[in-house]
Amino acid sequence: MRWITHNTMARLLPCLVVAAVMPGLMAERGWAFSAQAAATTQTAAPQSGAIPSAPAAPAQRSNPTGSVGQGVMLDRVVAVVNGDVILESDVDEERRFEEIQPYRRSEAELAREKMLERLIDRELILQQTVSEPEDVVTDQELDAQLASLRRDIPDCTQYHCDTDDGWQKYLAIHGFTVEEFRERWLLRMKLLKFIEVRFRSGIKITNAEIKQFYDTKMVPEYEERKVTPPNVDTISKRIEEVLLQQEVGALLVDWLKSLRAQGSVTIMTPGEVAP
Repeated sequence: MRWITHNTMARLLPCLVVAAVMPGLMAERGWAFSAQAAATTQTAAPQSGAIPSAPAAPAQRSNPTGSVGQGVMLDRVVAVVNGDVILESDVDEERRFEEIQPYRRSEAELAREKMLERLIDRELILQQTVSEPEDVVTDQELDAQLASLRRDIPDCTQYHCDTDDGWQKYLAIHGFTVEEFRERWLLRMKLLKFIEVRFRSGIKITNAEIKQFYDTKMVPEYEERKVTPPNVDTISKRIEEVLLQQEVGALLVDWLKSLRAQGSVTIMTPGEVAP
């Protein structure tokens, strides 16, 4: 599967693609399916993070009497997005990945249905990136985000994630190798850049909008806490960033709705054969 994450928009995307916008969102799933068992049975080992419940095996095997033995269920298709499949293991992997984030979601947000919707939206977005120039993320940018992540995850303290051994152990508990997690984070960074370039460049926040947000949102909150609010000029950049994220979020939601309407999204039920 494929996935995304965030740096400056970490609080925006969880509710949208979430997030997550963007996700996972991997270009190669590493699963091979036979034509007869594509809707229910997986016959190859996963490439990144998704751990099958049993070793890969043929969908059918002959027994000494000549009858056909029953296949072993390892995975199943849970959704088809414009011909691309999402697996049950992808949903499980996405949940494990989200549980690593510094700002954890509630159990309701981590529910299977929410994870599946996130993956569908992210698949739709990723399909749109195919014809676009690839967004370059340098090794320095990736290393900086991962280093910050290792410091920010609350649970990392007990595992000493500031050390390579501690970080490796922490990721292993969640079913990832260091390299797998690095690749996932890199792709999420690239996808986030795509979203920001597509939507953010055309958004202009005016001084009047900043002042309105300050007067109607920030000042009342400070007054409720009986604290003197900072001068609007000192926090105008922060307010502008918040308003930009809100605008991007609204545009993104509308775009995803149009992608679903124009495309073909099928959510499978147990036992249903993929189209």
